[in-house]
Amino acid sequence: MTSDKKPTVIKKYANRRLYNTGTSTYVTLDDLAEMVKAEDDFVVIDAKSGDDITRSVLTQIIFDQENRGPNLLPINFLRQLIRFYGDSMQNLVPSYLDFSMSSLTRDQEKFREQMAKTIGATAIGAMEDQVRRNMQMFEKAFRMFSPFAGDTGEQTSGRAAPEQKQADADPELESLKKQLTDVQERLDRISRKR
Repeated sequence: MTSDKKPTVIKKYANRRLYNTGTSTYVTLDDLAEMVKAEDDFVVIDAKSGDDITRSVLTQIIFDQENRGPNLLPINFLRQLIRFYGDSMQNLVPSYLDFSMSSLTRDQEKFREQMAKTIGATAIGAMEDQVRRNMQMFEKAFRMFSPFAGDTGEQTSGRAAPEQKQADADPELESLKKQLTDVQERLDRISRKR
């Protein structure tokens, strides 16, 4: 979808009906799920209050999909996600999930090709390895912005000078860039072998 196109407005009425103002038709949650898959951007507005209820409606679509099976969200993941509500890490979770899903979306064609060329457990193992590498990269990036020294064994005493923070961040940033390049090269080699 192009970024200059305005999202379609979907109005939700008190009778729970959804009205697509772009097509002047009533739609279902399944129709909205298809719009998401087609990358048609939309916002859902409560017709009475004017509140943006897009998040709630998208969550309902996920709930309905999960009830129909096969499930995408493992129970352990859901429990872990619930534990983050009210936790000091709550503000970090959305950006982490967004980063992870963006990476998966960006690389999904490579994953499809790799899975098509491999059999069963090998494909699952490759995906698990990629998830582990993504998690390691995120943890390193998080440590870079952490006010504490993390696992380096160093302890901070007060705030470092801005120049010192910049000097400390650059080697880690370069290391992350190199790791990303290495991961990309490994994935390319794996896809060529198969």
